[in-house]
Amino acid sequence: MFKQFDDTLLQDTETAVDTRATQLHIDNVSLRFPKPDGGEFTALENVSLEVKDQEFAVIVGPSGCGKSSLLYLTAGLNTPSDGEIRVADQVVDGPGADRGMVFQSYTLFPWLTVAENIEFGLKRKKMPAAERKEIVKYYLNEVGLNAFADNFPAQLSGGMKQRVAIARALANDPKILLMDEPFGALDSQTRLQMQQLLLQVWEHSKKTVVFVTHDIDEAILLGDRVFVMGAKPGRIQKILDVDIPHPRTLDMVMEPEFIARKREILSLLHDDLEEIH
Repeated sequence: MFKQFDDTLLQDTETAVDTRATQLHIDNVSLRFPKPDGGEFTALENVSLEVKDQEFAVIVGPSGCGKSSLLYLTAGLNTPSDGEIRVADQVVDGPGADRGMVFQSYTLFPWLTVAENIEFGLKRKKMPAAERKEIVKYYLNEVGLNAFADNFPAQLSGGMKQRVAIARALANDPKILLMDEPFGALDSQTRLQMQQLLLQVWEHSKKTVVFVTHDIDEAILLGDRVFVMGAKPGRIQKILDVDIPHPRTLDMVMEPEFIARKREILSLLHDDLEEIH
């Protein structure tokens, strides 16, 4: 059937950590911008990290630390000043179908229905109609939008629009799903619902995910590992393992591991702010 439906991808994440291939390599990446009055502003400095195949990696940090800039570099929407980014050992030199992107804004095509938005990339690949239909049907079910297949984006709530954006990105079967604060514009209740939905979808697909957020609870809830960034210039302060088994639920916020990781991240961010000031 489809690669993303292969039952072998549903293996336990923890038992595969040491053997999975590295899907994303970011090697000594820096990003600088010219200042209007001369000189340069360094947004990122010597950032290096690796993300394993099937891993859910979360980048967390304060506003202005460069976490979204790093994601845009990975998407090929910008070019690093120094260093190199590789996906499955292929150097990133522009946007590509191997990377799916979900933004905070919904970026849906308003003139297409929910089903047509999900199908869009498959049509561009010239996939046979019967296969397209089956994939669209699968992802409509995954994100709970079967009853809204023929609706247009203007008829959907914010959470529903983001469900479509996630389904559209996954339907293209990218090697990596890049998510830039996708729930940042949602109200708190909808955000919690979307976090749970994303966990369920990821547990089915085991797609490699790089997720950017400034929300510490969200980072720990979703991530296998959390990359904590500091600002001025943007850099990786620490990489934390989240040793909480799947499937995860919202009540895990009471787990000792969750509380310990939250305290550690808060301490790192607090110390970084003190250094800046």
